[in-house]
Amino acid sequence: MTKKSGPQHYPRADRTHWYQHRWPGDAMEVNVVVLHTTEGRTLPDYEGGRMAPNLTAVPDLKAQKLTWYQHFDIDVSSRALVNLPGGVETNTLNVCQAELVGTCNPVTHQKWRDAGKGHLYWPEAPQWALRELARFLAWMHEEHDVPLSGPKLWPPYPKSFGSRAGQRMSGHEWNAFNGVCGHTHVPENQHGDPGAIDFDGLIRFAKAALDD
Repeated sequence: MTKKSGPQHYPRADRTHWYQHRWPGDAMEVNVVVLHTTEGRTLPDYEGGRMAPNLTAVPDLKAQKLTWYQHFDIDVSSRALVNLPGGVETNTLNVCQAELVGTCNPVTHQKWRDAGKGHLYWPEAPQWALRELARFLAWMHEEHDVPLSGPKLWPPYPKSFGSRAGQRMSGHEWNAFNGVCGHTHVPENQHGDPGAIDFDGLIRFAKAALDD
C-alpha cells in the first residue's frame, strides 16, 4: 500500500461527517485536487458516504466564510467520480476531491434567486468565497505539493457537460496531470461542474495566501 505522508486532516475542517470507517478507500500520495459543485444548498449525506468526496465546503453567506467538513483522509481515495471498467483510474489516481455547496447551473441559480433562496452561484462567487477556497488550495500546495496550476479551459455550464467544449482530458492527459482541475475535466465523466469558476482569480488568491 502506498504510504500516506503529510497531514491528513485539513485544520479548518469538521469531521463529524466522517465516512472512511464505512467506506475504506485506497491509500495514495495526492498530487491532484478535483473541484465539484453539489448542485444543492446544504451539506449532502452522499447516500451515507457512498458517493462522498474527501471534503465539502458549505458557504455561510451571513458570516461570509466556508464551513469545511472532511469525510476521508487527504491521501485516501474518495468516491465522487465515475470510474468505468477497463479505462483509466479516477477516484484512486492520487486525487483529493472537494465538493463546493452551491450551483454552477445558471437555470438553477435563477430559480433559487427568484424564490429568495440564499445560495452561492460559483461562476460568480464573491471574493470571500474564492479566498476561502484558495486557502485550502494553498494548504494542499504547502503540505502535499499539489501544483497551483490547472487547465486553461473552464467552460460555463451547460456547455461544460460532456466534452463539447474541448475541456475533457484524455486518459493519457489525466494520467500525466498534476494540479487543480474540475469534475468537468475528468475522463470517463460527463459532469460539467464547477462550470466557469474564476480559476485564474482562485489561483492568484492561493498564491497570495502562501505569503500570509
